[in-house]
Amino acid sequence: MSGGFGGFAATVADAPARIVVGAVRGGRPYRLALSAVALGVTAVIGATYLVFGALGVDPTAATYTVRVQLEQSGGLLAGQDVTLRGVPIGEVRSVDFTPTGVVAVATIDAEVRVPTDGTVDVTSLSTAGEQFLDFRPARDDGPFLADGAEIAVDRTSAPVPLWQMLGTLDSTLAQVDPAQLAAVVDELGVGPDGPRKLTDIIDGGIFLVSTLDSVLPQTVALLRDSKTVLATLGDGSAGLTTFSRDAAEFMRGVEAKTGGFVDLLGAAPGTLAALDAVLSDNSAEVVGLLTNLSTVAQLTNSRVPALREFFFPTMRGGSTLDALVTVMHDGGLWGLVNLYPRATCQYELPRRAPAVADYPEPYLYTFCPDDDPSILVRGARNAPRPPGEQIPNGPPPGEPADRTASPTPLGPLSIPLPLPPSR
Repeated sequence: MSGGFGGFAATVADAPARIVVGAVRGGRPYRLALSAVALGVTAVIGATYLVFGALGVDPTAATYTVRVQLEQSGGLLAGQDVTLRGVPIGEVRSVDFTPTGVVAVATIDAEVRVPTDGTVDVTSLSTAGEQFLDFRPARDDGPFLADGAEIAVDRTSAPVPLWQMLGTLDSTLAQVDPAQLAAVVDELGVGPDGPRKLTDIIDGGIFLVSTLDSVLPQTVALLRDSKTVLATLGDGSAGLTTFSRDAAEFMRGVEAKTGGFVDLLGAAPGTLAALDAVLSDNSAEVVGLLTNLSTVAQLTNSRVPALREFFFPTMRGGSTLDALVTVMHDGGLWGLVNLYPRATCQYELPRRAPAVADYPEPYLYTFCPDDDPSILVRGARNAPRPPGEQIPNGPPPGEPADRTASPTPLGPLSIPLPLPPSR
């Protein structure tokens, strides 16, 4: 049984072996050509794996492009990765100059949906470089970036270039005094606690840096504002010097008048007591005065826009001050007279004879019935008012149109009205 199976296996294996041996014998005269073909096939297979496997090139993949505005490239180059929170989603197609910085064109896989908010940072894997473009959205839902979208420069950042970091470090080291540094090193090495003190200093520095890193935006804003303040102080150093000199001169004058100030302070209690007595005797009148002043302030406040428009107009050309200035020129006073009649308003109120010197109380509701501002531009109706204030339009409901103001209180020194006729 075993012999029969062995013969069958030998018969089955003999046919392929004969084919291989025959192929080798037939190809022996062409072994150089066959070797070249084999090397070519191996090269094609290796290149295919390198392009499509290692480099991830997929000519059939659908992509879309996003333009990212950057203040500086930060070492970013074409062909480097584009990531979404660190996960590769595309590559940088090009990095070109713009009038205000550079623009990086990112090609992103069409199957990846990137939200429009958040920031885009140029990040490096190490200090040696290996930069990539990282999208860091603040949310996961839409809206999403579309083909041709553009990220503004205020939403992007780039790492500090190595040359700039080295230049800053060089400037920092240039400010270190070698003698003082040597003194610190000597002090740390005097006693057995020197290493512990150095460890505490380093630990404190690390804690300080980590604390500042957690409030980096506030720290940057503080440094930027401090730079502005210090620059302003530097620009005003001459003025500060003059102020200090004048302040010193003023204090010397105060010192010279010390005796007078002592006398003034000595007389102050009596003066303040007299002032207190005056205020106490006139408290009722002062209350009435303050009440009247409050009324005057309220009336003045409601007419501030009208006064501002009168002197510094914004709704018309020219101003009252300019008109007064233009009246006087060439050694004389000049004016224009308009002969054409102007429209007037006929107030629907009883008229009083102007020749009678009885000085009646004024009407409270003198409203012009004509509300066309092109004909009659004067009057309270057309005066500028504070925002939200209602424009007067006739007397309140239930009030007579000819109501007058309250009569003036009469006193012992009041002049009786109407005046007696002259003899």
